[in-house]
Amino acid sequence: MLTFLSRQLYLLAVGGSLAAYTAAMAWGWPLEGVLLGWSVLVLAAGVGLERLAPFEPRWRRPNGDAATDATSAVVLIGLIDPLLKAGMPIAALALLAPWGSQDAGWLLSTSPFALQVLTAVLWIEFAKYWSHRAHHHFAGLWWLHALHHGSERLYWLNNFRFHPLNHLVNTAVSLLPLLMLGSPKEVLLGAVALTQPVLMLQHLNADIRSGWLNWIFSTNELHRWHHSNRPDEANRNFGSATVLWDHVFGTYRSADPGVRPTRIGLFGNGSGYPAHTTYWQQLLSVFTPACCRA
Repeated sequence: MLTFLSRQLYLLAVGGSLAAYTAAMAWGWPLEGVLLGWSVLVLAAGVGLERLAPFEPRWRRPNGDAATDATSAVVLIGLIDPLLKAGMPIAALALLAPWGSQDAGWLLSTSPFALQVLTAVLWIEFAKYWSHRAHHHFAGLWWLHALHHGSERLYWLNNFRFHPLNHLVNTAVSLLPLLMLGSPKEVLLGAVALTQPVLMLQHLNADIRSGWLNWIFSTNELHRWHHSNRPDEANRNFGSATVLWDHVFGTYRSADPGVRPTRIGLFGNGSGYPAHTTYWQQLLSVFTPACCRA
């Protein structure tokens, strides 16, 4: 049973999410509540698998990063996400105002529903891919993204280790254009149904072997390479939930059996980033003289 779960976890997570979404649409259940509940179940299964079949036993022990990870999770889930959820539609309307705030939804509404969801997923993944690459390329953006890479181990709580401004940029570039086009809420939640289970599992310290799914999804096997402390290994697999655009733009790195990154963490000295300070010190370090040097 354990072997089956570790081999099929991504398929079960994504397939179950799409099934739950479809059932909720058909029977009038609250879509957001259903998807949230499924995401929690997926994450709980991943945490259990971490304990039963860890990829790296050493990563189960905190090394001074647990408080940063936990604080970031509380801030992101309890404050930043609700603010973005409320503010993005308002921002979209404000950006449309100079053109009379006309509804551009006709651009999408004439397409089949499944195609609308697929189009939303492709755009969101495209936007987040290039945002992610930009955060690795430009010094100022890297200073925001370094909080995420500052951890020297990978485990489930790393999923929520993001600088609020980093999260804001990613959300704005991916969602604002869709909101401005009038994408229905059901379409956007359909995209969430496909991608969110992958993100819940992406940093797991679990010995999952996803096989052919590694060519489609940004699994924890692939994402480990992105957290290597070597730039030639870490500047790969930029995809958010899928690796489609990594294939297209030549940044895909496969998960070769028996091969792993030597060490997880920032490159070199992280350009001076204060990775071993508190969460709040890292957040405020963007205002220090050391920040954003090329």
